[in-house]
Amino acid sequence: MAILERCDHNAVTYLTLNAPERLNALSDEMLEALQDTFDRLKTDNTVRAIVLSGNGKAFCAGHDLKQMTAARQAQDGGVGAFKDLFDRCAEFMQTVQQVPQPVIAQVHGIATAAGCQLVATCDLAVAAEGTRFGVNGVNIGLFCSTPMVALSRNIHRKRTFEMLVTGEFMEASEAKSSGLINQIFPEDKLQAGTRKLAETIASKLGSAVKTGKMAFYKQIQMPLDQAYIYTGNVMVENMLNKDTQEGIEAFIEKRDPNWSQE
Repeated sequence: MAILERCDHNAVTYLTLNAPERLNALSDEMLEALQDTFDRLKTDNTVRAIVLSGNGKAFCAGHDLKQMTAARQAQDGGVGAFKDLFDRCAEFMQTVQQVPQPVIAQVHGIATAAGCQLVATCDLAVAAEGTRFGVNGVNIGLFCSTPMVALSRNIHRKRTFEMLVTGEFMEASEAKSSGLINQIFPEDKLQAGTRKLAETIASKLGSAVKTGKMAFYKQIQMPLDQAYIYTGNVMVENMLNKDTQEGIEAFIEKRDPNWSQE
C-alpha cells in the first residue's frame, strides 16, 4: 500500500496522503514520497493542476510525534534528526510553491501543526464543513514555529499569534473569512467541488498559469515599485507568447482558442 496515492485525470494530478492510522502525519516516509512526487511534477507539462487530500478521518495532523520521540534516543539527543526533519519539511513546503502547477489542498477533519502549515502553503485550499485548523503544538510544549511561517502569510498577525499561544482551533467558516481557505463544501460535495476548481484551472493556458504563479510569489516579496517593474516585464514576455496572441484573437472573434502548447 502506497503511503502517497496518485491518480491523473483531465490534466489534474490527485495526490492522497495515505496513512490514516497516523492521521496522515508528515512522517519521514510521507515527506520523502511528497518531495519525490513534486520534484517529478515540476517538469511534467501534461499536468496543469494538483490536488492534495488525505485518506481517513483527517487531512493531516502534522509531524509524526512517535518518530520525533524515538529520535531523542540518538547520541546527540535528536539534534541532527530534528534539524534534518525541519529542513526537509521546509524544502517541501517551498517546493509546493515552486512547481508550475497550482496546488489545491482538499481538507477535511482536522489540519493541525505542520498539516495546517501545508494548507497555508498550498496555492488554494477548499474544506469540508466542520473542518478545523490549528497550530496546537503549544498544548504539548512545542511552539509551532515553522508552521507559523506559512500561517502568518495567510491570515493577520494577531489572529495567527493567538492560535499559536492558545492552541485553540479555527473553524472552517473563520478559515474562509480570514483567507486561509477559498471555499467550503458539504462533506459529500467536497470532492466534486474540488474537481470542478481543479479542472477549471487545468483548462487555462498552461504556460500563462506557470508564468503567473512564479510571478505571484516573487512580486509579493518586493517593494511596490519593484513589483510593478518586475510584473510589467512578465506581462511583456507573456504577450509575446504565440498562444497568448491566439487567445486574444479568439476572444475578439468570439471563438474558442486553438492553443498549441501543452
